Amino acid sequence: MTQEIYLSKKDIIKYLKTTNAEEIKYLFDKANALTEKLRGNKIHFRGIIEFSNYCEKNCFYCGLRRDSKIERYLMTKDEILNCAKFCHEKNYGSLVLQSGEITTNKRLDFLIDIISTIKEKYNLGMTLSLGEMPKNSLQKLFDAGGHRYLLRIETSNESLYKKLHPKNHSFKNRLKTLDNLRDIGFQVGTGVMIGLPFQTYEDLANDILFFKKMDIDMLGMGPYVADEKAPLYKNAPILKDAFMLSLKMVALSRLYLKDVNIAATTAMQTFDKKGREKAMTAGANILMPIVTPTHLRKNYMIYSNKPCVEDTKEQCFNCITARLRSINKEMGQNQYGDSLHFHKRIQK
Repeated sequence: MTQEIYLSKKDIIKYLKTTNAEEIKYLFDKANALTEKLRGNKIHFRGIIEFSNYCEKNCFYCGLRRDSKIERYLMTKDEILNCAKFCHEKNYGSLVLQSGEITTNKRLDFLIDIISTIKEKYNLGMTLSLGEMPKNSLQKLFDAGGHRYLLRIETSNESLYKKLHPKNHSFKNRLKTLDNLRDIGFQVGTGVMIGLPFQTYEDLANDILFFKKMDIDMLGMGPYVADEKAPLYKNAPILKDAFMLSLKMVALSRLYLKDVNIAATTAMQTFDKKGREKAMTAGANILMPIVTPTHLRKNYMIYSNKPCVEDTKEQCFNCITARLRSINKEMGQNQYGDSLHFHKRIQK
């Protein structure tokens, strides 16, 4: 298991297509071995706070899209700080502030206050997942204490991207925002949905090549889960078994990109009760347990049948630590768990 795999685009497509159990096991075992060589058996936690479901965007796949008829909410500062306190007390080391996309000055001021307060009180690592924002706004969030940013490209195929979004959504602006995040000094994360309508094996292979070209530090990928009320729901995917494809994408990204952080996303568990465990034994090294208050979780349904919406943050913690023990992994306590690739990149 010590010999490295060198993958071409042709190799990536071959592994994405294969149904051979031995080839799949070999792929997952090699990815897990590389992950443990780089990070040991440590899995780093980011307690995810879904603090608002208001969104200006109208993406065709998303349950939070502007036109969705859902009950909207914005958590108060005290509610968010209570979640951050829980992450601190449970030794998570890091959290994620996630919301729909709102680009008003009022929201920016609110975020700066929240981020700087969390940094001062708890010194937690902070990943921000807030959508596209102007460069000067992103700089202010970085200066306040946010040091990682996740902005999923969803697909690196521009023509497919246009099928997922209204005409006023710009693929080029998405790319520009990723460039801005890197220029500012963020650890830059992105990712794709796997098993989308219109998507091909070549698209997925090109996504992995895109991550390399963009010098990405972190990945958050998962299977496409159709939201029944979103416009894209009427289009059936071309590719079959989005869950297995997602596991393969995790493993192939690990082997191709080596030292990036890769999340075992919650969507994995929508398809398989042990979906996140399987991702963590196929190259993933990040977990994002939900710490959003239970009474709000049902209103942060990005996709249908999202798991864990009835649980408390305490139940999520107990569940996930048990899941780790079942696969001989353990939480990296009180650690930021920053991307090794990021530290290598900034030293170039």
